[in-house]
Amino acid sequence: MGMVAKLNSPRIEIHYCTQCRFILRANWIAQELLMTFAEKIGELALVPSSGGVFAVLLDGEEIFSRKKQERFPESKELKQLIRDRIEPDMPLGHSDN
Repeated sequence: MGMVAKLNSPRIEIHYCTQCRFILRANWIAQELLMTFAEKIGELALVPSSGGVFAVLLDGEEIFSRKKQERFPESKELKQLIRDRIEPDMPLGHSDN
C-alpha cells in the first residue's frame, strides 16, 4: 500500500558490460546518483549489457557513453548533466565546483 507511483519522474538507466565487470562502477555511480537525486527521480535501473558498454541514459536519452567519450564518467560530471536536465536550479554543493 505504501508504494505510490511517481508519474512523470525521470528514469535513469546505467548500462554496463557484465564481461568487463563494470558492475562495481555501475553500483557506485547508482549510489551516488540516488543519494543526490533521491526525491527527484522516479527510478534508477542497472541494465546488464555486453561489448564494453558503460552508458547512462536519462528518460531514454543517452547522456554519457564510455565508447563515445573514450573514458568513464566522473560522478560530479553525471550529477551536473542530470541536474541540468531535471532541475537546473538545484545546488550540488561541492559537485558544482
